[in-house]
Amino acid sequence: MTLRVGIDVGGTFTDVVAVDDLSGMVVNLKFPSTTMNPAQGVLNAFSRFAEEHVTLVTHATTTATNALLGQSDLILPKAALITTYGFKDIVEIGRQRRAELYNLFFQKPRQLIPRRYRFEVRERIDAYGNIVTPLDADDVETVLGRVRSEGIEAIAVCFLNSYINPTHEIKVKENIEASLPGVHVCCSSEVAREYREYERFSTAVVNVMLMPIVSKYIEKLANGLDRMRISSPLLIMQSSGGMASTGYVSAKPASIIESGPAAGVVASAFYSGVLGIDNVISFDMGGTTAKAGAIRGGVVEVTSEYEVAGGVHKGRITKGSGYPVRGSFVDLAECSAGGGTIAWVDEGGALRVGPLSAGASPGPACYGTGGTDATVTDANLLLGRLNPKHLLNGEKPINIDLARRAVEEKICGIVRMPVVDAASGIVKIVNSKMAKIISMVSIERGYDPVDFAIIAFGGAGPMHVCSLAEDIGIGKIVVPPNPGLFSAFGLLVSDLRYETTRAVMAEVGSVQENLEMIFADMERDSLNTMSFFEGNITVDRYLDMRYVGQSYELLIPVGSPTNKSALEDSVKRFHERHRDVYGHSAKDADVEVVNARVVAVGVVEKPKLNLVERGGSKPTEESIVEERKVFFEGAGGFVECPVFRREKLKSGNTIAGPAIIEQYDSTTVVYPRWTAEIDDYANVILRR
Repeated sequence: MTLRVGIDVGGTFTDVVAVDDLSGMVVNLKFPSTTMNPAQGVLNAFSRFAEEHVTLVTHATTTATNALLGQSDLILPKAALITTYGFKDIVEIGRQRRAELYNLFFQKPRQLIPRRYRFEVRERIDAYGNIVTPLDADDVETVLGRVRSEGIEAIAVCFLNSYINPTHEIKVKENIEASLPGVHVCCSSEVAREYREYERFSTAVVNVMLMPIVSKYIEKLANGLDRMRISSPLLIMQSSGGMASTGYVSAKPASIIESGPAAGVVASAFYSGVLGIDNVISFDMGGTTAKAGAIRGGVVEVTSEYEVAGGVHKGRITKGSGYPVRGSFVDLAECSAGGGTIAWVDEGGALRVGPLSAGASPGPACYGTGGTDATVTDANLLLGRLNPKHLLNGEKPINIDLARRAVEEKICGIVRMPVVDAASGIVKIVNSKMAKIISMVSIERGYDPVDFAIIAFGGAGPMHVCSLAEDIGIGKIVVPPNPGLFSAFGLLVSDLRYETTRAVMAEVGSVQENLEMIFADMERDSLNTMSFFEGNITVDRYLDMRYVGQSYELLIPVGSPTNKSALEDSVKRFHERHRDVYGHSAKDADVEVVNARVVAVGVVEKPKLNLVERGGSKPTEESIVEERKVFFEGAGGFVECPVFRREKLKSGNTIAGPAIIEQYDSTTVVYPRWTAEIDDYANVILRR
């Protein structure tokens, strides 16, 4: 076989998907995640393919996020900040946002670089890029001496206005590399060449803190693959939904903070194209969290703002609770709702679900691996929705008695309710949380859910999606063939993507002559970065535009070459976009260009989707595993349901709910008044 392999490390399972380029055959595997040593877990999973001919290895990892969240075996380096004289406290002052307005005891996130390791040097460049005060070489030498004596491992170099002229940052970096070999260094102009010094400084600090950890992780992976004699390229998923080389990620690890969640949205966009569905909401419920994203017109929605290691409140990242990072991020709403999410009773006797998760270790109580808390998985098992004997085709034995004991002891023993009522309550609470995040990416962004279909995936997503769709008013759901490994499949349909930004900061009328030169320079940089890629490369140009005097800008495409006509078209698009977003536009007002952006995409050949055997409208008898009583809140109790084996279903088969469809990596619960139909690509299409 000639395989392309995608490996996605989640909080509970490590998912592996391999596609044979010749036959289109797909191999799907799940392994418990090795939380304390994820690189070894990836290599253990990959060893299954050591004897095969592998042409590409793609990977999504949570290493960057876990490091900033404080995972015990991922120790952040001792780092320093070198900045303009008088500005070392920018990273601490920030925007003075309070994440919890009425909490008198709220504390800001701890500083990644303590004040004693923030050093100042005399230099100054004005907002137009002119050198006002030359870089003081003596100051630099003194600071490097301090850095050497303190045993600093990583240095962020962040000067005022370096986004418009990075000369001084580059000089300091050259001095560091010459005098302190082995020390990781990052300039703010390398990772966020945009104005707004706090966000730029913060991005550089986060990036340099991650450089030693991520580069070591990638090196360990690469060496392990070499020992297996796998010489194929290793690509890493970025937060933007595009792949990047290991060299790029090692230098810019801040680009992979949301690596894993992005893959599932990209897979949803791919399927929306295959199925001819323009507007899709991706819904991913795994073992720890649930995430929702929007795809409109086949395009994944992205944002340029993110706070890593921050809190999430009702699906939204809480501003001021984490470390701001500038870049491209797939725009997701997220909540703590997964199969391993723990249910508990608060001091007032109210049933709660989350935010803590049992994760892979100890796991839900029913796994029999040491967990004693009641989780969402335990609740679904007690409600008859999960196979009461095993998961993963028998590879994962489960114990319903342990689930019942956990719910009885941790819930029913406190609030005195029947076990079934407690289990149903757990599911209702977690469903209400997840319906909220789906509402956030549709209704709260001005989109009518009726115009969308949901693509449901993750190990637990298809079990809950019918209830969520009913709550939000969506009448069509797509459950892909292997929903529990869908994000790993997304790694195999993701293109390479590199984004380059340059600050412009000038009115449209005064930048026409310079823009073409700026874009040409950025395109050369992007193509040089992708020089290893032999496929087709597309390059798109964008402008961040706003009315003069505004604080925030809108991303607008611009034509190539960027001449007067192209700029006029972009200004027209800006007015239209401004009206769509804010409800008004001011066509007589002056428009300015804040940033120029280039997005280079290396188009990867997509795997073939094999057609499945055609059958009649009625499933065959051999596809029915058993009859099982399943609890449905709308039916007021348990209902006798047929349980189908998904691998036995054929294209054209139609199943009227209520019913259960079991498979290796997930379980689909077909609610009453819903119908499930198998399409030509083995998707389960649910309609109401």
